[in-house]
Amino acid sequence: MSEPDRSGLGAFLRSRRERLAPQDVGLPERGRRRTPGLRREEVAELAGIGTDWYIRLEQGRSVIPSPATVGALAAALRLDAAEQAHLQALAGAFVQEPFVRERAPDGLRNLVETLDRPAYLTGRRWDLLAWSPAAADLFADFGAWAEEDRNVLVYLLLDPGARRLFGHGWADQARHLVGRFRAARDLRPADPAFDRLTARLLRGCPEFGAWWDRHDVREAGGAGTKVLHTPDRGALRFDYATFQADEDPALCLTVYTQAGRQPQPPAKESP
Repeated sequence: MSEPDRSGLGAFLRSRRERLAPQDVGLPERGRRRTPGLRREEVAELAGIGTDWYIRLEQGRSVIPSPATVGALAAALRLDAAEQAHLQALAGAFVQEPFVRERAPDGLRNLVETLDRPAYLTGRRWDLLAWSPAAADLFADFGAWAEEDRNVLVYLLLDPGARRLFGHGWADQARHLVGRFRAARDLRPADPAFDRLTARLLRGCPEFGAWWDRHDVREAGGAGTKVLHTPDRGALRFDYATFQADEDPALCLTVYTQAGRQPQPPAKESP
């Protein structure tokens, strides 16, 4: 068996190191810096590990940090919960079979397609595997799209209709999804299917490259509220929630429930 590709681990460590300044971690400024962020030896000092060992980690060499070392690095780099979980996943990454688009189990597909509200089922690459008629009405007629285009990232980042629908909230929603995709993509650093999707997003979305280079990651799942700007009904507020499928935790069901019309500001009185 070939060695796992650890370039994702090295790139993630480097990105977190470069965003920190000495004063962020209680270190004195030690001379002029030619590059942003902490020096490698400073991270090693904070984590209590050897500088050479840390350099090998950043270089993506075939070394496996212990759970204690991963914890020490997470503390040294001031990682939040999502970033710490991502670091742990990267450190324990193993060789995986090439990605193959999932198929929705029949029972789950039937459930989604009969829901009376916007809902859709996605896989680990955010491919759309099933959706309700209400989702097609609200977002796009995914059934008319080629299978390779049926993907939440492709829709949100490349379809002009998505920008109009999400309005001022589009950038926040897109950055969040890119962070979730980064977390999944880093665990498959040489997978052709993930490579093709990443390249397509880089070509088609002007903002994607800068967000991608930040290596920010986001946690999966959750719930909240979104305001969507429909062409025929105006601004509508939706509550949404996501659920993992029992059949396969990589499958995620997202359900929207309309919470009411978005209040409009009062009209100004004429002078």
